Amino acid sequence: MNWVDRVAAANAAIRETGRWRSPRDLTGGGIETKLDDGRAVVSFASNDYLGLSQHPSVRRAAHEALDEHGAGSGSARLIVGARPEHRALEVALADWKGEEAATLFATGFAANLGVLTVLGGPATLICSDELNHASIIDGCRLAAADVAIYPHHDLAALDAMLAARGSRPAIVVTDTVFSMDGDVADVDAIAVLCARHDALLVIDEAHAVLGPDPDPAALAACAHVRVGTLSKTLGALGGFAASSRPIADLLVNRARSYIFTTASTPADTAAAGAALAVLRSPDGAARVARLRGLVDRIAPGHPSPIVPIACGTEARALDAAAALLEHGLLVPAIRPPTVPVGTSRLRVTVSSDHSDEQVDRLLVALDALGLHA
Repeated sequence: MNWVDRVAAANAAIRETGRWRSPRDLTGGGIETKLDDGRAVVSFASNDYLGLSQHPSVRRAAHEALDEHGAGSGSARLIVGARPEHRALEVALADWKGEEAATLFATGFAANLGVLTVLGGPATLICSDELNHASIIDGCRLAAADVAIYPHHDLAALDAMLAARGSRPAIVVTDTVFSMDGDVADVDAIAVLCARHDALLVIDEAHAVLGPDPDPAALAACAHVRVGTLSKTLGALGGFAASSRPIADLLVNRARSYIFTTASTPADTAAAGAALAVLRSPDGAARVARLRGLVDRIAPGHPSPIVPIACGTEARALDAAAALLEHGLLVPAIRPPTVPVGTSRLRVTVSSDHSDEQVDRLLVALDALGLHA
């Protein structure tokens, strides 16, 4: 079989399982958008949780950086140098996270790859929650370390893994908010375990717009790295690792996903900096509070803006998503291989930019389908 036939067979195998996927074309930004056939829809699919991608000051900052520096950064920062926006954003991110330094990466995916491959060296044990994001999974696979997967949220199993590792250095890595279920890790308890066992803690806070916010004392008791994205809470593009200065210096010198990747564009970087300034202002606090209130209308007490609606079968999830689209509501169906067989779901993501009327429409439509959070 030649390569043309191999690729054709692989594509055919995906189609035969009923799991063929392709991206949908949309026009316009923000919560209200249009499909490629011109139908207006309200999106409950975006991770732009605070609507900052559309904020006037964020858009203005991107325009100004584009006008001053052009569209691209030219090369990796160690080759071509950094723009002032890169330095300013790293300082602001470190201050936001209460760390000595922050290192920018082109994406959050690249940040996890960089952190885990640099720190997870030979003879190191990486302990990873079984529901961690794909970027963490791939970072573990690329690291030279041994990897142990502990059951979701099972801190007794994690404790036992760390106790049994012998003299090997250890890393514990976990999402703080898990991207498909919207549930949260007990970060403070994990930090206590890391301190007890002298393990490095790596937390991915990509979706933690509503928390959990780690206890500074618990984090200070163990070596740690806080990974985040610029594309969700901040509505731009990129990733970062906030850490001690020595870890940041090591990442700059060893992380292949930093060294060999063109730096984030000036416009994206400036947009993220402006979004962070909004987030830390009264406007940002009001947006977070509104988001909290909207989540409570859909799923009272749910800890994040990611609200899963259980469907079970793939067919039911796809049918429900199609029915919601007919009501002008864009809610994605999540199915294998993203989630295990039998756990297909709708993934509702809430933004502070959603209106009360739009949330009412969603609740009425879900009720008509017999679905609830």
